Amino acid sequence: MPATVIPRPEYPVPETRSLDFNPMNWAKAISWHYSHGTINWPMSIYITGVHLMAIVGLFRLGRCMPVTLVYAFMLWPLSGLGITAGVHRLWSHRSYKAGPTVRCFLMLMNSIANQGSIYHWARDHRVHHKHSETDADPHNATRGFFFAHMGWLYVKKHPDVISEGKKLDFSDLDEDGFVRFQQKYDPWFAFFMCFVFPAIVASKAWGEGFWNAFWVAGALRYVAVLHFTWLVNSAAHFFGDHPYDEDSWPSENPFVSLAAIGEGWHNWHHKYPYDYAASEFGIASQFNPTKLFIDSCAFLGLVTDRKRATLTWERAKKRREASAAKDAGDKSD
Repeated sequence: MPATVIPRPEYPVPETRSLDFNPMNWAKAISWHYSHGTINWPMSIYITGVHLMAIVGLFRLGRCMPVTLVYAFMLWPLSGLGITAGVHRLWSHRSYKAGPTVRCFLMLMNSIANQGSIYHWARDHRVHHKHSETDADPHNATRGFFFAHMGWLYVKKHPDVISEGKKLDFSDLDEDGFVRFQQKYDPWFAFFMCFVFPAIVASKAWGEGFWNAFWVAGALRYVAVLHFTWLVNSAAHFFGDHPYDEDSWPSENPFVSLAAIGEGWHNWHHKYPYDYAASEFGIASQFNPTKLFIDSCAFLGLVTDRKRATLTWERAKKRREASAAKDAGDKSD
């Protein structure tokens, strides 16, 4: 006797299915989620709170020593590497292999970036790639720009995200000691590395006031890098060219690459997610500091097995060109 099929309950979403910058529509969506009990209250309070902390950091800028401002600026690409070279290209896509020195460094930089544990970030990102722009996508861009950018953190996950995530294999993350360490002490280790550690360094190394560094090099820098990362989910899914896959939302966006240190070449990346460069060209043609970092580590023997998709792309182009030429010849006959 066949098993009884229990229909999955509908989960309608109120967000617009387009690019939407109208705050009134956001308010309507928030009202819908509130009335339906789908607001993620802990995360909503946290995200709102850190933005208030960043505002405090803005007012503290004038009180900081110049070296502290340079330090806070440098923490942008350094912590960013923990996302781009670390949890994204290494742990999510396994596009290259890294020795313990690089993995430890990237875990620490990822903790300073403080965007959730490596395990949870990589889990959601793998689901995003497998089910991009569907209900199973954690930051589904078809639900609007604001949802893709940060709104997805304010509400509970669509049931499809949870169910599809359970189907994927994350054993490689379970086997990585640095991932397990960070996960064991999540979120307290990341909170310390994100907010307190930068303040300790600044106060001990050059005499900056602890709280000045806490608010500026910690909170303000943190929120700025959050938005730079979120632009990959929002702006890079709405604005830009689509030379590799015309049918997909992800696009080639140089401005996002500037903010997210090389992660804006998104049409290529979604076409070939296993490519460690996340772009077709080298750093001479495309802004990609993350590729430069990985290549430098490879030069030092700290990184191996860098995967590239350029040959696959060249073969695909040749097949398309040959097919187009054949079609043109058939029409002329």
